[in-house]
Order: sequence, then structure tokens, then C-alpha cells
Amino acid sequence: MSDATTKSKKTAAQAPSTSNFIRTIVEQDLAAEKYASRTWGGRPGSAKVHAGAPRDPAKIRTRFPPEPNGYLHIGHAKSVCLNFGLARDYGGVCHLRFDDTNPEKEEQEYVDSILAAVKWLGFDWGAHLYYASDYFDFMYEAAEYLVRSGHAYVDSQSAEEMRANRGTLTEPGNNSPYRNRSVDENLKLLREMRNGGHADGAHVLRAKIDMASPNINLRDPAIYRVKKASHHRTGDKWCVYPMYTYAHPIEDELENVTHSICTLEFEDQRPFYDWLLERLAEGGLLLRPPPQQIEFARLNLTYVVLSKRRLIQLVEEGRVDGWDDPRMPTLAGARRRGFTPEGLRLFAERIGVAKADSWIDYAILENCVREDLNERAERRIAVLDPVKLVIDNYPAGKEEDCRAPNHPQKPELGRRALPFTRELWIEREDFMENPPKGYFRLAPGAEVRLRYAYLVRCVSVEKDALGNLTAIHCTYDPETKSGAPGAETRKVKGNIHWLSAKHAHAAEVRLYDRLFKVPQPGTERDFLEDLNPGSKKILTACVEPALGNARPEVRFQFERKGFFVADPKDSKPGAPVFNRAVTLRDSWGKPPA
Repeated sequence: MSDATTKSKKTAAQAPSTSNFIRTIVEQDLAAEKYASRTWGGRPGSAKVHAGAPRDPAKIRTRFPPEPNGYLHIGHAKSVCLNFGLARDYGGVCHLRFDDTNPEKEEQEYVDSILAAVKWLGFDWGAHLYYASDYFDFMYEAAEYLVRSGHAYVDSQSAEEMRANRGTLTEPGNNSPYRNRSVDENLKLLREMRNGGHADGAHVLRAKIDMASPNINLRDPAIYRVKKASHHRTGDKWCVYPMYTYAHPIEDELENVTHSICTLEFEDQRPFYDWLLERLAEGGLLLRPPPQQIEFARLNLTYVVLSKRRLIQLVEEGRVDGWDDPRMPTLAGARRRGFTPEGLRLFAERIGVAKADSWIDYAILENCVREDLNERAERRIAVLDPVKLVIDNYPAGKEEDCRAPNHPQKPELGRRALPFTRELWIEREDFMENPPKGYFRLAPGAEVRLRYAYLVRCVSVEKDALGNLTAIHCTYDPETKSGAPGAETRKVKGNIHWLSAKHAHAAEVRLYDRLFKVPQPGTERDFLEDLNPGSKKILTACVEPALGNARPEVRFQFERKGFFVADPKDSKPGAPVFNRAVTLRDSWGKPPA
């Protein structure tokens, strides 16, 4: 069994990309041949920095630079789609680069998860997989150059003293008492830091810019710190590590990136980005013209948290079942829940790229996933809350097949057999003993159609000693089988699904909902207090026989119930587990079906 696909009709997820202000900038740069003179083989001598320096004649070069200290989330998906999409559409390439400059928080598990997530989204970096640690030697060489040229110094203030002297948004900072150290003393201290001669926090290397700058990011920012920690790639080679804001522009330049696309929180860092590249170009260490940093609004999505710190807290405190919990906004969680990469790409396209921050309703994400799944997911039947239905006048021991389409809009996918017997399972909610006006499902004396089968009429019910419904008795009209000549001459308004009690397969079904119960968790109290206690419900359901051996990660529409996926980790042949991806329509805030 596999996901339904279509050859004749493009889904919305395949629609051409819409224009935005970043695309306008790229098109203007290409028209002006801004980067036509750039030497694509890398800077002179770059082979000693990174043997795989990019040499292909790409028209533009973008990059997606995750830090390997957590799993990618839906906000990252927007950036992945943007950067890889620009490269695809304008004859360029996109680099996947790990900014692994903080060894205390980085793990190979996160690297592997990021690689898998980008691949799953449908993007390929080809030969362009890089790490900040590839350039540590050059970064340190550049740091010594900045010291020799008077653009950097070693500061020995404590973190508290540096913070106090930094100033505020309205008051200038104060120069460090160590700001005028000699070049020789600075080089001596920096090399001692590199060789492990000083403890963590004893010194930092700072750029020498302007402590009175109105942009607080230009007030002598730290560019190197002592950190005696083993790195997941370089081991114990280094005792000093570059700050991200220092490493990032160097990485972009060494990789010949043309358009360095960041989220808005880096807008105030752009002057330092440009300052650093200008200083290194003056010393002949880097090429010109430099990359162009462009900022866009990050994704703010209702009913989720996208803060990596908060996501780590949810995992470490056991509030969720790991990074790939289907309620998590991580790409691993979305995949396990049954979301499709096509649905996420459609979402990224639909919300667009803007310069100003705004909130995106989670329902838009669900609608995109629902739209894509509706196109590709084959239909199956599951009864989530079963109650027995007995057809009294159906011959005991008789079995027959009813035929159901695998996809009502795709006849080419054929039909499947549903065994029909005297005893069936139906949804408990499809029967009501004292129905209100306008109720068209099964009730005493009422007639409904069993989907793909016969018309039945309720004649009696059975209850246990506590008054709980245990069985519904009906009679059927043998002349009304769906598909038979004349079967549709008798019309009824109710149409319910069912399964043969003899042939149905038991399955665990997990009904996932939004992890948080308020649109903006944590704005009025601790975000943990906003967790939705009903975000996960586990049922033992009945599913049609074909689902008993459903392969992991295959998606289906359970008719009338929603879109589901066979859990990639827990579902086994003969013991299926299904996760609900989305309901058939937006039901948030309404009583669950």
C-alpha cells in the first residue's frame, strides 16, 4: 500500500513561488551583475581552510545555517524553503552549514536530525555541506590580524563588569580599562588563551569599534571566548571558540555566499557583519564584494512555542515524549504526526515572506496539510468508539464483499473489498436513543444507509445492568445494496460507516491536538501552565483488515474521522498504531468528534 499520487493534476504545493521583497533584491542584483566578477573558486589559499571550497559557477549562493543544539522546527522550515527555493529558482546553490561554535550545547544527534529534516522537506545541498568548525583555523588567523591591525583587544574584565560598562539603549558605554593594551600584550594573551593557559571567563577577545555607538552591538562586541570543552568534530584541539556573530560573516565570505538571509533579530547585527568583512578585506584576507545580509520576519505561529530553550525544557522535563513527539512543532514531530513535506512547503509559500513581524494562525498550517493529504491519502475505515450492531434478518454465517473506492476523486486507484457480516461495529456517536430534531443518524425506528452497503432500520437496543448501551439491533433491506440496480431509489439522509466485527482489526489510535490551549503561550503566565491537557488521547479502535499490516509512515484518510499515519516508530505488522495528523475540518474550540 502506498500514498496516492496524481500524474495529471498539480497540487497547490507545486504552484510557482510568489514574489516577495527578497526575490526583488535578488532579481535586481542579477540584472546589475553585482556578483559577476566574484572569483568562485574561493579566496586565495582557501584550499588550506576548506578543501571543498565552492567552485561551481552559481548565479547566486544562499545558505541555511542551523546551530546543532536542537531539532529543526516549523519556523526553520520557512527559512529552509526560502533559501533553497531562491537558489533553485535563480540558477544558484544553497549551502547547508552547521554553525557549531558552541561545543557545550552541540551534539551529533542534532546534526543527524537536521540532515534528515532538510532531506525530508525535499531539499538537497549536494556537495555543499559545511561546518563553522571547518574554518576555525582561518577564524583564529583573522582574529590575530585584527589584533595586529589595532581592531581587537583582549579584555580581562569579569562578565559583570563588562555588562555594567556596556551602557544602555540611551546611555553610551564606558571603555574597558584594558582597551589600550599593546599589540604585543594582546597577542601574548590571545595565544595563551588558545593554548589553554587561562580559565573559562578569565579573558575575552573583543572587537575595538565604538563604546559610544547608538547601536549597542557595535560597542566592542566579544568575538572569542575561552571555553575548555571538547567539540563534536575537532575534539580537544581548541580552548577558544568564536562567537556566532564573528563566525557567521566569515563563513559566508569563505563560501562565496551572495545573499545571507537572516531573521529580523539579526538586523541590528548587520553593521558588525559589514564592519568585520570590511576590516578583513582591508588586510587582504577576504574577497570583495562582500555578501549582502537581508533580514525577514521569523515565523510566529499561534498555539505553539518555537523558542529552542522552551522546546528543550519540554523534552527534558518529560512534558512531551521526546523531540519527535507528534505534538511538538519540530519537523521530526510533524513527520511522525503525519504532516507531509509538500504540505509544509505549501504553508511556507502561502504565508509568504515579510519584513514586519506578525502572527500566523495555526489553522493555516493545518489547512495546508489537510489540502495536501486530501489529494494523496487513500481512504480507509476505522471505528474509533465501537458499539455492536446486529442485523437480525441477515443470514447467520453469511459473508459478502462490499466495494469501496480507494480515493473518490481518483478512480484509477481502484476499489477495495470490505467484508460484510451479520454483526458489525459502528461508531457509538452514530446512534442516539432520544435524538434531537435534525439528527439523521441511527435512532429507534430510524433508517440509515450503511456506507457502501445496505439500508438498515433500528428495531431495538441492548443495555447492561448500569444502563449502558451494548448492542443495537436492526433489520436490513436486501434490495438496497450500494451499486446494485435500483438500490438508490430509496433515499435516506443518514449515511454511517461500519466494519465487520468478525474481520475488523484492533489498533491503537492516538488523537493528537494542539499542545497549548491558548494562541500565545506564556504571554500572561508560565508557558507550561498553558499546556493543553487534552492534546493526546489514546484509543483502542477497530480498523478494516487491510490496515492491520499498514507500513509505517503511510498516510490515510479515515472516512469521516480525519487524516492518519501509521506511526513510524511504534507501528508494527499485526499491531498497527495510527496518529491523527489533522481532522477533516477545523474543529478547534468545538467538542471533539
